[in-house]
Amino acid sequence: MITCSQVRKSYRQGGESVEALRGVDLRIDLPGFYGIMGASGSGKSTLLHLLAGLDQPDSGELTVAGTRLLSLSERDLTLFRRTKVGIIFQQFNLIPTLTASENVELPGVLAGEDPAKLRKRSTELLDILGVGHRLTHRPDSLSGGEQQRVAIARALLFRPGVILADEPTGNLDSASSRKLWALLRDVAAEQQVTIVMVTHEPAAAAHCSRVFILKDGTIGGSFETEGLDASGVATRYQQLVA
Repeated sequence: MITCSQVRKSYRQGGESVEALRGVDLRIDLPGFYGIMGASGSGKSTLLHLLAGLDQPDSGELTVAGTRLLSLSERDLTLFRRTKVGIIFQQFNLIPTLTASENVELPGVLAGEDPAKLRKRSTELLDILGVGHRLTHRPDSLSGGEQQRVAIARALLFRPGVILADEPTGNLDSASSRKLWALLRDVAAEQQVTIVMVTHEPAAAAHCSRVFILKDGTIGGSFETEGLDASGVATRYQQLVA
């Protein structure tokens, strides 16, 4: 599903070159809910953006959902992001003038897909995610948790093999966050997709099946979370970053 081989990425900052990623090696072969943990500045979001095709590495190889990203043109990258990978951001990025179902259907509308098929798919997804009763509601009448569920439905529209989530509960309260983490775990299992979430929260990572640790721009190890609560995840994380 996802393979990174010696992926490097640098940025110019204040006239200096800053290495965000320093040779990342990562392999995920099976559907499931995976976490990438790291401190602020460890390169988590940079790696996620590269996996989504939103940015290009300086060197290395990236393969996501069977697609070698470095071989794609800008047009092909746009198509890849539309059909092969779903992206869930911390900001819900919903269009305020559109209803929940219209927000889910929007990528399909832009791609010229059949409106009837899109409506059927959006209704199905919103039902699965527990907000089927909010089909005709606009974002300003939805709670934060409901808005993020709509964003998840939008990410699932084209049945992608991979979904990337960038701190998806950053704007939610603790109760809504716990529900969303459990929902992502269930979606990964029921829809047989690979969900990769970047987070700095042990409570979030505890819902994942395996957690990869990003430290100083490289993968510093990984561990399975079975039997671990947030405290157990925090302990394992500290052991690997020490």
